[in-house]
This record gives sequence, C-alpha cells and structure tokens, in this order.
Amino acid sequence: MPVAAAERPATSQPAKLVQPCLALRDSYRELVAEFAVAGEPFVPFVLAFEHADFDALLAKLDGCAQGVGIPAGFVPHSTYWLVRDGSEVVGVSNIRHALTPALRREGGNIGYGIRPSARRAGYGGAILGLSLDQAAKLGLARVLVTCAKANVGSVKVILRNGGVLESEEFLPDRAERVQRYWIESRPEASGQAAVERGRDARED
Repeated sequence: MPVAAAERPATSQPAKLVQPCLALRDSYRELVAEFAVAGEPFVPFVLAFEHADFDALLAKLDGCAQGVGIPAGFVPHSTYWLVRDGSEVVGVSNIRHALTPALRREGGNIGYGIRPSARRAGYGGAILGLSLDQAAKLGLARVLVTCAKANVGSVKVILRNGGVLESEEFLPDRAERVQRYWIESRPEASGQAAVERGRDARED
C-alpha cells in the first residue's frame, strides 16, 4: 500500500498521516509495545490485531477499509498512522465509515491513540484534525467522537477541533461518564486548524 495522505506539521516536529505500510513496521511494533508495557488498553482497537506476520496485518487493515472480512455488526473502518520525521509512528487513528447503535453509545466515528512517549506534544490535536480531513474524503460530513468525561486531555483536543457536546451518560460497564461530541468534517481546513491548535496545546 502506498504511503500517502495529507501532511500537516502540527507541532515543532513535522508529522503526517499515512496509510499503514511495511516500511514503518518496526516503529509500529514499538508503539504497540509501549502501550503493552504501560498496561494501557489498545486504543484504537486495531492495535490489538496480531502483527507477527506484518504483510497479513496490512492485508487485514486494507480489507477492513473495504468492508471485507469484518466481524458481524462491524462497519468498514480505515486505519492511518501519524508519523513524524518520516520514520516514527507516534499515533494511530481509526475512522469508522458509519455508525451503529453501539458506536453511537460509545466509540463514535473516530478513535485514536498516541504512544505514551510522544504525548503532551500536540499530537493528539494533530491526529484528530488530520483524521477529520480523511473523514471528509470518505464522505462523512460530520463525525461523532466520544471520550470519558474524566479524560480532560481528550476533551480539550475534541473541543479545539470544533467538537460540540451532544450528551453524556454514565456507562455501568465502564464505570464512568462518557461524553459524545459532534464535529463537522472540513477538508483541508481542519488540518490547517490542527497546526495552530497543536502548536498551542501540550495536554494531549
């Protein structure tokens, strides 16, 4: 798969959103390992996909984007990597092409995660802004993004990217309140805005 997509230097270190590729295999594996060592849940969920056979992983991710081989109840979803300096995967984004009742409850259209060692550098704002660009290209006029109310950093990232709170609800299975935000997807504009927001924010 080609390394393609929009380039937006969201912090002092240039970063771009790319499609998963073999050239970044080692860095991606290091990112997954950081989540595991930190004892954190794999967010987005595709980080839990087996990656010993990397060609198989890439084929699986490509199939998911096409809606091929996905489990019952799932929708097609596209995965992108946020890469700095052309060599280090600092974040992963997953865009769901549609919403199910379960995704409307929690999960939404976009899920993303930043590797622990790259946090508080503005990459959260950058990856969400660039993901909004990609969502627009996928035909999504607006997207739903959810997060735990207690996750102040994520709330700030969502608000900086134009999030409008729709509702919040205590989810017993998570034992926490989850907020739901709608964001208009704006091709190019959202990515450019992420540049400014990323420069000014270091909470994510």
